[in-house]
Amino acid sequence: MRDAGYAEGRDVLIEWRSANGDYARLPQLAADLIERKVDVIVADTTQATQAAQHASSSIPIVMAIVADPVGSGVVANLSRPGGNITGLSIMLAELSAKRLQLLKEALPSLTRVSALWNPPTQYHAKAIENLKAAAPSLGIELSVVSARTPEEIGLAFEAANRAGAQALYVIDCPPFFTHRATLLKLAAKARLGVISGERPYADEGGLISYGPSYEDQLRRSAAYVDKILKGAKPGDLPVEQPTKFDLVVNLKTARTLGLTIPPSVLLQATQLIE
Repeated sequence: MRDAGYAEGRDVLIEWRSANGDYARLPQLAADLIERKVDVIVADTTQATQAAQHASSSIPIVMAIVADPVGSGVVANLSRPGGNITGLSIMLAELSAKRLQLLKEALPSLTRVSALWNPPTQYHAKAIENLKAAAPSLGIELSVVSARTPEEIGLAFEAANRAGAQALYVIDCPPFFTHRATLLKLAAKARLGVISGERPYADEGGLISYGPSYEDQLRRSAAYVDKILKGAKPGDLPVEQPTKFDLVVNLKTARTLGLTIPPSVLLQATQLIE
C-alpha cells in the first residue's frame, strides 16, 4: 500500500485480525470487521475468504492466498468473478502433480509416499484426486493419511509408517501450518522427507517446498485494494493466478536423511538451504 502512495494513519486505517489457524474463530472475526464498517476486507486464505463472504455480500473482499476460488464457491469464474469478491489464486490442486513430480525427481528411487490431508478442508479432496492420478505414472504408491486436529498429527505419522512411506507430502492448510513445528519434529523422528507448497516448511527442516511466493501474492493483493478504493467493482476485476514460484531445497535435511539431491533439481531451486 505504501508503494501505491498510501500512508497508514493519513490515507488508510488497517484493522488486523488473525485466527491463528483456528477456523472456528473466523466468523466472529469477520463479523467484527463488518461491524466496524471497513471499506475493504483482505482475506489471506480460503477459509477466511468464505467467512467474510458469509458475513457480507456488499463489502468488497480481496482474497490473497486462496487454493481454489471457483471450486470453493467464492467466485463464479476467474475472468469475471461477479459479486463482491476478487483477488488471487494459488492453484493448490493444480500444482499437486508438479510437486509430486519434483519429489520424484529429487528422490529417483522413491516408490512410496504418504499424503497428509485435513478432510474438512474443502479443496484437499481435489488435491488428493490429482495426486492419485499422477502417482502411477511416476512409479509411486500413494497412501493417504489424515489429521483433523493437532492431536491426530501423531496418528497420521503412525499410519504413514505402517504404509512404509519414504516421504510425506503435506497438503497446505492453516492448521497444519500453525502446527508445522510438531509436524516437522515427527517427520525428523520418522526420517521422512517433507514436501509442501509453503516455504517455511523447507526453511524450518522440511526437505522441499514448491509453490507461489506468498509474499508476492500479498503484495499483489494491495493492487486490488488500491483499484477498489478508487472505485473499481470487485466483480469486474479478474482473479489472478500466480506468476512467481519458489522452489526451496533444504540440503541440510537431505544430508541428515542420507539423501543426495540430483543437480537437475538443484539447478531449478530458488534457494538452497545449507
